[in-house]
Amino acid sequence: MERITVGLRAQDPVLEAGLASQVRTRPELALHKEEEHENESAVVIVVVVDCVDDNALRELRNVKRTTSARVVLVASHLEDQHLVSAAECGVAGIVRRTDATPERLTNVIRAVARGEGSVPADLLGRLLEQVGRLQGQVLGPLGLNVNGLAEREIEVLRLIAEGYETADIATKLSYSERTIKNVLHGVISRLHLRNRAHAVAYALRQGLI
Repeated sequence: MERITVGLRAQDPVLEAGLASQVRTRPELALHKEEEHENESAVVIVVVVDCVDDNALRELRNVKRTTSARVVLVASHLEDQHLVSAAECGVAGIVRRTDATPERLTNVIRAVARGEGSVPADLLGRLLEQVGRLQGQVLGPLGLNVNGLAEREIEVLRLIAEGYETADIATKLSYSERTIKNVLHGVISRLHLRNRAHAVAYALRQGLI
């Protein structure tokens, strides 16, 4: 059985030590320490916090920005308004600290490592409500969806993926070439992408085209 390399981040050293001891008892998991594994990256990083405050979100964003690992969040307190923020920071699995037994934590880590998400059932319902509210009250009036793209932007990226040049896209959508270029520039800048190929790849990964 291939072991999953797990990194740990905690605001409290005592919590981190307790979590490390849990990971070490599981044959499916291997504890990752950067000083011991300079050439190896963690597959999953578990972030342990008391509550999802600004400091916790800053740590989650840092993990997302500096690693390719998937993230499991273990928190003592979870408020509805924090769920979408955690998801935006790349969290793929959530575990309440009171539920974080070695077996439960291992199951969530394994699911996340496989590319799946894992959220407690009651939190999932609340998360969906939050996303629906965000779409209806904030993004919808701006012509955006939860992936940050407007319908016109999605259509432009779809045509690029099909091999059309800028002039062809402008003709098909009855826009000027300048407008198409501005649409592409807006997507690339807003989502911090590198170029149009990266923008198409983003839309593909999001299932938009």
